[in-house]
Amino acid sequence: MDPCAERVSYLGPAGSYSMLAARQLCPQAQGIPCKSFFEAVETLNAGGSACAVLPVENTLQGAVTQNLDLLYANKNLYAVREYLLPIEHRLIVREGTELADVRRVFSHQQAILQCGKFLSSNLPRAQLIYTDSTMESLRHIERKGDAGIVGSHVRAEGFVFLGSNIADEKKNFTHFLLVKRGRENLPARSGHVYFAATCPHEPGALLKMLQILSVYDLNMTKIESRPIKNLPGTYCFFVEFKGDVADRHVRAALDRLEEYTNGFKLIGCY
Repeated sequence: MDPCAERVSYLGPAGSYSMLAARQLCPQAQGIPCKSFFEAVETLNAGGSACAVLPVENTLQGAVTQNLDLLYANKNLYAVREYLLPIEHRLIVREGTELADVRRVFSHQQAILQCGKFLSSNLPRAQLIYTDSTMESLRHIERKGDAGIVGSHVRAEGFVFLGSNIADEKKNFTHFLLVKRGRENLPARSGHVYFAATCPHEPGALLKMLQILSVYDLNMTKIESRPIKNLPGTYCFFVEFKGDVADRHVRAALDRLEEYTNGFKLIGCY
């Protein structure tokens, strides 16, 4: 039986984008909504769930850096599946509220940033207040001057949408990863491989790391850098490339990368 069919933790509450991704990745699992990404990972580590769903990248705002850090810091967690979720942000208010009435806008930081053009043009004087998730914003909409940014799938009694999609770009997607405990849960075959590592302190170190992929004819699909805490000037690079983990060239490249770099961690295969 797939462990994912048991319990899956994610950023809640019910109706969040993370919940939608969890339903796609684990349709039979019992959902465990959490107050933060950190809590979702801690629930997995403590055995409260069999897997966790984390967003790692958005097409408008780039990497979800908090989750990259979590994946790197938790050495026994591995991404085993991916899902690309279409994102459509809508402005939600209590019935009877007009756009001109709005004085405060609540939502998750990522959602507010992804709607920056609309907010600047239409609500330039509104106070922007971050919440733990998009769905959490509903709890803060108390009066006529309040609004929230949520997904177009949200339905709540006494609330209505003002207009249509308000995201800066209409083709907006978030990349989610399904994460499990233990290397044994990695799939036998994959289309992508994701790793993180720091480079040695020597000239051309990053180039040398990437040349390993080139030598084995592997196509890099993305790269992100994150500063290492308490080590100024030191960065961890998160790299994804196309490859089947069962292929001998991919395995040889990973062995060479682990040999050359510092702090190497296989993030996952999917």
